[in-house]
This record gives sequence, C-alpha cells and structure tokens, in this order.
Amino acid sequence: MGRASALLTWRTAAIAALAVVLGVYYGTHERWFDLSLWGSLAWLCFLVIPLVFALVWLALPLWRTPIVRLVTLAVACGVAAVVLEWAGAEAVANFAKLAAMTFVGWCFLRFFEELSWVVLVAVIVPWVDSYSVWRGPTNTIVNEKPEVFSALSFTFRVPGLAGGAKLGLPDLLFFALFLGASARWGLRTGWTWVCLTASLGGTMALATWLDVDGLPALPLLCVGFLLPNADLLWRDVRATIRRGRSARGRPQSPR
Repeated sequence: MGRASALLTWRTAAIAALAVVLGVYYGTHERWFDLSLWGSLAWLCFLVIPLVFALVWLALPLWRTPIVRLVTLAVACGVAAVVLEWAGAEAVANFAKLAAMTFVGWCFLRFFEELSWVVLVAVIVPWVDSYSVWRGPTNTIVNEKPEVFSALSFTFRVPGLAGGAKLGLPDLLFFALFLGASARWGLRTGWTWVCLTASLGGTMALATWLDVDGLPALPLLCVGFLLPNADLLWRDVRATIRRGRSARGRPQSPR
C-alpha cells in the first residue's frame, strides 16, 4: 500500500511539473524564436508531442478507476473543454480535450473482454480512418467547416507562430485505448508509448514530405501498438483461436 501511494505521489508531482512547463510554453510560444518548416516539425516531433503524451503515460494507473468515475471524469473534462473554448481559453481547453478523450478511451477499454478484440480494432480502424479523411466526413469537415475541425482537435503549438499542427480527438482516444490495453494485458507498455508517440510525428513528417494538408493518423498509430507487441499479440490471438476450436469441439452435455 505504501509503495503504491508513493508511486501515485511521484506521478502526481510529475504531472503538476509537466503541466507548468506546458502551460508556460502554450502561453508564450508566439513570442519564442522562429524555425524553418522542418525545424518546426522536429520541435513538435521530438519535444512537444512527447511532453504532451507524457501526461497520458503518467496518468496511466487511472485506467483501473471504476468505470462510473471514469465516465464522470470524461464528462467533467468534456464540459470544461466546451466552456473554456467558448471563453477563449483555447490553450487550456486543449488539455481538457486530451483528458476527456483519455478517460473515454479507458472507459471503452473496459468493454474489451479479450486482447484479441483490441488487435481486431487495430487492424480495422486504419481503413475506416483513411476513408473518413480522404472521402468521408472528416474530409468534409476539414474542407468545408474548418472551425468545427478546430474545435474537435488538439493543437500542438509551433514556436513563433499563432497556429500549429492539429490532431483529431478520435486519435487521442485511440492513443489512450492502446496504451491502456498494453498496461491491462501486460504488454510492453514503455515501448508502446514510445511507438505510439513516434507514429504521430511520423504521420506529420510524411504529410509534410508529401506536401498534403493532412493524413489519417490512425494507420501509423495502430502500427505503433501492433509493432512493439507483435509476438505477444500473435501468441494471444493463437491462444484465443485454440480456445474457440476447443469450445466448438467439446461435446454438448445432454439436457
């Protein structure tokens, strides 16, 4: 009990310190130095994005919180995000969105009975996300209602500029879901966080290199979950298939 309490205290202190650092940066970034296009991208990929998602890593033990509390936290953070956005406090609203989507992701995690279900989702959602971004509702919102997309996204601020790179709220949800799944089923949680975080920077770098307005983030995000855990996931999927075959082959007891 004492060890768990000490760990929680350490994580709480780290979250508070990180919140101060990010708060100062988000509040003053426009007055910072200017960078080139690729310099700005490197700044985001190697500094801002890891710092932002370090908050999710530090809060990871909360995935075990009873679902009623998780739902309450998700709703409270969602309401706070709306109010803060309406009040013009976009920087703070950004992190309320991150918290809300993180808690929503961990709520969804409770409905997955098998790790193989998460694997199935990781295989399917890249195709859905790609269609949505290129031909579906996301494409429509980005091109015809940019203000809606801005409200439904998280912004990684670039130094010296007013704007930044945007990431859709569903991407935040799946980041939390995959990281939570790695903790729940004893996968390589540290490497999963590293690969998930790197995948977002990789998507931004690829979009910049191809000179397109945006690319779907979920394909590489799913790879970021599957790749570092491939052998463990394959072992679990095979075990699930064997259990299914055994259940089908077991003789039915007479009624």
